[in-house]
Amino acid sequence: MKKYIDYINKTKVIIDRIEKDGGEAIEKAAEVLSNTLINGKRLYLFGTGHSHMLAEELFYRAGGLVNVQPILVEPLMLHISASESTVAEREEGIAERIFNEYGMSKNDAVIIISNSGRNGVIVDMALLCKEKGLTVIALTNLEHTYAGASRHASGKRLCEIADIVLDNFGCVGDACVEVENVKGKICPTSTVTGALILNAIVAQAVEKCAEQGFEPEHFASSNIDGGDDINNLLVEKYKKEIKHL
Repeated sequence: MKKYIDYINKTKVIIDRIEKDGGEAIEKAAEVLSNTLINGKRLYLFGTGHSHMLAEELFYRAGGLVNVQPILVEPLMLHISASESTVAEREEGIAERIFNEYGMSKNDAVIIISNSGRNGVIVDMALLCKEKGLTVIALTNLEHTYAGASRHASGKRLCEIADIVLDNFGCVGDACVEVENVKGKICPTSTVTGALILNAIVAQAVEKCAEQGFEPEHFASSNIDGGDDINNLLVEKYKKEIKHL
């Protein structure tokens, strides 16, 4: 079998499992998101390393909800120094500064994304958000999580703190493809499956909102006629409230 087919097939298996075994958690998260939107509160997304890409997945894009705030902290991302971000994500004590900088508050919701769910800043943020009255949703890999101990002083993992846990059903180490004469595995699945899970939550949440007579604001593609007009109005309306717009 060609290895690209192997990767596609392994990803399909995971997606089928998300549909079969992950639906209940997706619906619970969608219920939280719909209530958050209807009540004028905000959805935050936070991840470090490659998980920060999923924090951006729902933000400012065609068909994306307006009331979404990604938490983008440069030392925890990859574009300045990928290796230093690995060190930074294991630190404790910086979550409160991030929390305050982004104006997170009681009754908001946050999706915290971490494949391992074990590093310091992720666990810190989950604990702080719970303490401050936010609903905490974890997007994680439970098999990977329980393959290692927490790196946080509390001994807790992200999934042990969250109100709702979304499992991406990946394998330990995330990469899934083996090639003969190559040591270790290649090709991770967490980004593909994570993006699918997040957008599935949005789809379900918007349906729930519509059933209650509430139409959530969302962006159009800037590359269709009239898209800029729609998006510019939304940006102007929310640019003082939503950081990074």
